[in-house]
Amino acid sequence: MKISNFVLSAFLVLLFQTAVAQQQSPYTFKKPSANGTGKVYMGREIAQVMSFEGVEWLERNSRTAEENTNLALASMSLKSNTVVADIGAGSGFYTFRVATRIPKGKVYAVEIQNDAIDHLKKKAFDDGLKNVEVIKGSDTSPNLPASAIDLAFMVDVYHELENPAAYLAAISKALKPNGQLLLLEYKAEDPQVAIKPEHKMSVKQVKKELEASGFKLVKNGKFLPLQHFLLFEKTVK
Repeated sequence: MKISNFVLSAFLVLLFQTAVAQQQSPYTFKKPSANGTGKVYMGREIAQVMSFEGVEWLERNSRTAEENTNLALASMSLKSNTVVADIGAGSGFYTFRVATRIPKGKVYAVEIQNDAIDHLKKKAFDDGLKNVEVIKGSDTSPNLPASAIDLAFMVDVYHELENPAAYLAAISKALKPNGQLLLLEYKAEDPQVAIKPEHKMSVKQVKKELEASGFKLVKNGKFLPLQHFLLFEKTVK
């Protein structure tokens, strides 16, 4: 069967565009590990997203003592009017604790799972916290307003982002000129931290990934028992 020049040309253009897209993509792929997606970013396999079925673990009674969450909250240096984004808010463990500390400020609670969104909205209403706004994010963006955020933070979330490069670019746009991004991640360097390897990160890996997206590390807090406390600023205002 004879192929028209038009069809052949269109096919060749498609092949070329596919090849270019593959070359430009920051991601590679491999066989998924037990708790990974098989998608690799800068040498790190992106972890599977924790289902909201794990809400009881997020709200376990022992969490405050195990992770010293009170110290983590106190170290955020929140003011009464700070505008915060809790990205990957989950059950709202941090969302609602932050909200009570910033009565004149605001917390954007960002989630992608509908069950989590429903839970966050109900708890915000039940607790009368009018300074909490729940937002549904996507796999490439938290869908936050531009230049609106003083502090964005992710607690054991960054390693699960499906598209970290695009997501960090979106966070950068949402931050105010002097806005900051805080990551709490379980310590990959410490074998005593009993968390699955795909859900842990080293300081070296976090720095490598965030520096590639225009962030610089300004504080490496080593005071938490299980997690890194890594505070970043944008290098381009």
